[in-house]
Amino acid sequence: MTETRLPSEAGLSPRDSAAALLVVMLWGLNFVAVKLALHTLPPFLLTGLRFAVTAAILVPFFRPRRQQLGGILLLAAVLGFGHFGLIFFALSRMDAATAGIAIQLGIPFSALLAWLVFDEHLGWRRAVGMTVAFGGVALLAGEPHRPGILPLLAVVVSAMSWAWSNVVIKRIGAIDPLTLNGWVALFACPMLLGLSLAAETGQAEAIAATGWMGWSGLAYTIIGSTLIAYSLWYRLIERHPMNRVVPFTLLGPAVAVTGGVLLLGEPLTWHKLVGGILTVGGVGIIQLLPGRSITPIEEPEPGT
Repeated sequence: MTETRLPSEAGLSPRDSAAALLVVMLWGLNFVAVKLALHTLPPFLLTGLRFAVTAAILVPFFRPRRQQLGGILLLAAVLGFGHFGLIFFALSRMDAATAGIAIQLGIPFSALLAWLVFDEHLGWRRAVGMTVAFGGVALLAGEPHRPGILPLLAVVVSAMSWAWSNVVIKRIGAIDPLTLNGWVALFACPMLLGLSLAAETGQAEAIAATGWMGWSGLAYTIIGSTLIAYSLWYRLIERHPMNRVVPFTLLGPAVAVTGGVLLLGEPLTWHKLVGGILTVGGVGIIQLLPGRSITPIEEPEPGT
């Protein structure tokens, strides 16, 4: 007889707490890894390569049900291009710290969609949290080192796409996370590589010019951010209630900002500090207040 594992009633053990912190660090530092790869590789090509390798690793071992393929194809467009493609595009034109903060808008967008689509309770407190979070990103729009408004708009649309992807995932139904990741990657890969051919140039030269640091950045996004972090995360979600695990993701922006400043030499301005505090504070109100969870299903830390 197979034993059904129930969520733990106790708090996180030191081992599980360490695993949750490791996941957040892997996701936060992924912004730095992507920036390193983007030094030579154009963003849509980089995204397509990430999906190609992820699909090659996972697809041979995992199969979805046939009736789920339509939903996975839609998810590949929404999540593959709309989220990952745009966040990689934004990172090619803005610093990792600002992107790591602004992408947290995926949580308020998820709360709003859960209210509109699934009639989940929102309440005035979560509405205040949404307002505070959007205000923090508005402050980031005045960051003096941000090269134009287009990259920040791309992050906002990326966050919206990530939130919508959660609706698509709910409609796909029960599916193994690695199956979902692998087959989304399989369908998204030709979309992103085709977009790269249409919108970017010099792909062969970019690949030839990429050194060990750029390829290490790509490997990190696949191995560290996708395979290792997701495996640890879903194990934690299986063992514990979501409201005990998800608050760890609030540390993600701090990791992204610290990595951008210390590893990439990005400037630390008051816009980032105050805007980051407001954004994370607003997200924290949405995540931590009692009530029905508006927690994302497929990707708890957007932008990774």
